[in-house]
Amino acid sequence: MTQTFTLDGREIPFEPGQTIIQAALAAGVFIPHLCYHPEFKPHGSCKLCTVKVNGRHTASCTYKAAPGLEVQSNTEELNGERRTLVQMLFVEGNHFCPSCEKSGDCQLQATAYELGMMSPHFDHFFPDRPVDASHPELLLDFNRCILCSLCVRASRDVDGKSVFALAERGIDSHLIVNAASGRLADTNVALEDKAVQVCPVGVILRKRKGFAVPIGQRTYDEAPISGHLPLAEEC
Repeated sequence: MTQTFTLDGREIPFEPGQTIIQAALAAGVFIPHLCYHPEFKPHGSCKLCTVKVNGRHTASCTYKAAPGLEVQSNTEELNGERRTLVQMLFVEGNHFCPSCEKSGDCQLQATAYELGMMSPHFDHFFPDRPVDASHPELLLDFNRCILCSLCVRASRDVDGKSVFALAERGIDSHLIVNAASGRLADTNVALEDKAVQVCPVGVILRKRKGFAVPIGQRTYDEAPISGHLPLAEEC
């Protein structure tokens, strides 16, 4: 007999060991997220996937599905909290969508649209972070990093290289390149690496590829992020 839990009044089937977000996405129900990836161990860092389970807030990427759970996700309260988190991400980094090569393919931008974000609300930090153009094929723009750690986990767990890492803590936390020089050119990163493919924003970019696909024809130009399902098998 198939086991189920209830998500926003809908019965969601799940397999033993699945988390709430895994079961929801497999069933075609979108839960906003940025740091979740089906190939990596759940991290729970972005908190966008927070839901209410039997009335208590929890990250749906780490909470195991169980029979009879009453889960709320698509509510005014939770979407308002998610919108605030996204607004904070926009002001903590330098995210200028009209001039960004990732516009239309950016999960942060698409999530902001999905949540109805109309303004950043908070004062911009305008951080002064470096741009690393040392690698012949790749460009790193640290100004756009949202600390999701996807590239860190991909490089460590999939590529087996540990090219990237997060340094410091709290507000001083930032992405670094694991090389004595701090330059991407002095690592063994390759274009086919998983770490190069998973960035949800515009930090890791391939050189000479910017704007190859015209604005209006990009991933989230054609359909909102909630329309790209099943996300359980995508970045």
